[in-house]
Amino acid sequence: MESNGTMAAEGRGSSALIFLGTGCSSAVPNVMCLIQPSDPPCRVCSRSLLLPPDQNPNYRCNTSLLIDYCQSNGKHSYILIDVGKTFREQVLRWFTFHKIPHVDSIVLTHEHADAVLGLDDIRAVQPYSPTNDIDPTPVFLSQHSMNSITVKFPYLIKKKLKEGQEVRRVAQLNWKVVEDNCEKPFVASGLQFIPLPVMHGEDYVCLGFLFGEKCRVAYLSDVSRIPASTEYVISKSGAGQLDLLILDTLYRGGSHNTHFCFPQSLETVKRLCPKRALLIGMTHEFDHHMDNEFLSEWSNREGIPVQLARDGLRVPIDL
Repeated sequence: MESNGTMAAEGRGSSALIFLGTGCSSAVPNVMCLIQPSDPPCRVCSRSLLLPPDQNPNYRCNTSLLIDYCQSNGKHSYILIDVGKTFREQVLRWFTFHKIPHVDSIVLTHEHADAVLGLDDIRAVQPYSPTNDIDPTPVFLSQHSMNSITVKFPYLIKKKLKEGQEVRRVAQLNWKVVEDNCEKPFVASGLQFIPLPVMHGEDYVCLGFLFGEKCRVAYLSDVSRIPASTEYVISKSGAGQLDLLILDTLYRGGSHNTHFCFPQSLETVKRLCPKRALLIGMTHEFDHHMDNEFLSEWSNREGIPVQLARDGLRVPIDL
């Protein structure tokens, strides 16, 4: 995918965004399309297993972003947003492809399965120690997510061993609770993040994040409504224009109670007016090539470049 401006700086010496996953919770292909195929078969799912990963934009793992942050001293830090059910597969596909050696920090949007159920596999990208004698990876999350993960993964919450209890090798994580408040930024591996509370259904607050000083990037992976206080922070008519908006879009048409769908996503792009937008979180209703052709026409008409992201996409960017 072509980039422009400061996001087009080539070379591994710059920062980059790597899309580890761009699919919905159930991922793509949809399993039912393969084990109980329709007649005719689903166009996207039936072809999604035929190509290798780097040539296969219609194979989508759970939504996740890796920030390859090149600091002023030239050191690279790797910050992972969300660790879903497909994390191990994403490591096999894209850590190897993009030569990602480890994860320095983790930032969680919320505690649903497609955002946290890969936490156990973080040990695979940590140094080996049979006694867990390694530096823990910081994990930044809301108090609500912390409460949920304490129940889901009690063994990942650091506790003193009882007398006679065996040491078991598990991911070593350092839990850091952040506030769901746009005015309470935090720093992960040298990069500042501003929490962006959004509604993920009217009974649930999820976090998006704003990051980057030279290029302002907003990441909203699970959203059905953006509160006015959050919208102000990321709107051209508010606190300033985004260089890149990464935005949820679940279904090709219609609406959904907990996610933006294509019509709402495009309307939100027009309202926020970023310099550029990439869409994530798609189901098998989206065909990457066909829908990006539609988006190219839409972009020319509206004056805002918008495309569907794809798993494995690397976007160089000056953060």
